[in-house]
Amino acid sequence: MTKIDRWLLPDGIEEILPDRALKVERLRRRLLDLYHSWGYDLVIPPLAEFTDSLLSGAGSDLDLMTFKITDQLTGRMMGVRADITPQAARMDAHSLQRNSPNRLCYAGQVLYTRARGPLESRSPIQLGVELFGEAGLDADVEVMSLLVKTLSYSGLNDIYLDIGHVSIYRALEQAAGLSVEQSAELFELLQRKDAGLQQWLASNVVDADLAAMLAALPGLVGDASMLRHAQEVLENAPAEVLQALNEVEAVASQLAECAPNVALFLDLSELRGYHYHTGIVFAAYTSESTLALGNGGRYDDVGEAFGRARPATGFGIDLSKLASLVENTHSVAAGIYAPAPVTNTNSTAWLQEITRLRDSGERVVRGFAGQHVDYDELHCDRVLIETDCGFTVEPAAVAAGDESK
Repeated sequence: MTKIDRWLLPDGIEEILPDRALKVERLRRRLLDLYHSWGYDLVIPPLAEFTDSLLSGAGSDLDLMTFKITDQLTGRMMGVRADITPQAARMDAHSLQRNSPNRLCYAGQVLYTRARGPLESRSPIQLGVELFGEAGLDADVEVMSLLVKTLSYSGLNDIYLDIGHVSIYRALEQAAGLSVEQSAELFELLQRKDAGLQQWLASNVVDADLAAMLAALPGLVGDASMLRHAQEVLENAPAEVLQALNEVEAVASQLAECAPNVALFLDLSELRGYHYHTGIVFAAYTSESTLALGNGGRYDDVGEAFGRARPATGFGIDLSKLASLVENTHSVAAGIYAPAPVTNTNSTAWLQEITRLRDSGERVVRGFAGQHVDYDELHCDRVLIETDCGFTVEPAAVAAGDESK
């Protein structure tokens, strides 16, 4: 690598510079305070841990996204986290072992081996909540409501919630008795909503009723009124499918009451996180972004790998992506520039005045002897001036005029 390109970062790895960093950090603090007000306790998981625990129950998708390293102390394989949810599950099952419903929240950087989509970051800041120990739909409704509140509290409008249920497809697939290879092919066809789905089903699924129901899944989308048609199409489906339809209907009904300003979109072929989730899944969108701003769903029994299976649901958000869509209503507070004293005679009083101003809540940037001053770069609009009577603070424009005379 030459001197010319040493500043280059790997594809998908980004740095966050001062103004944007302040915006992201302020939003992080506000949202963590919001989660605290809902009863969610903050945790800070480690950046890396043994893959035995980091990837437990997470499926092959997360395994491929995780950077692996060898621990030089033990020789065991470690991973740099690509998702904080499994770490929160480990904390709930092993470190905390609470008996009542356990609410956790977090905010930290994760690292992907490859970007999840074009132009997306491989090192996003993941913000999220997890609710352990409650199997009822009320838990799903709570985390979805909190996701909606997260977006509206951040200043976004026109929020859309996409809701699905992985048990619908899972039960139909299992009933069809497909091989591993066939299951993978069907999954890909449904994910892409491929036009060749119907022909594939005719060739691979013996039961005509099951084939018809699987073929109908991509078309079972829309608002809550779509569910009546779905119940007719899936009337002869396994009991797990009918139970899942009832759960989707109940969740949609509760959300219509507690979040009436949110548009609900139901998609019964939604398979995001299929290998990981076990029930209701959801994603949040706004008119400002074509990409999902937050994803989540139920993932029961992940804690079983740590000796304590518990029902669980939660969501995660790319904080830096969210911050990019939020108006910067709180800009950097303009500060005071304190030029270095000409002599050391009054340096003690100068330092005391800087301390006093900082203690009062002011941003004070200390100058150095011979420093070139750019008030815009320093985010300062005032200057500390020494007078015969002590110190005074003057507008930067006035001080600059005095210097030019």
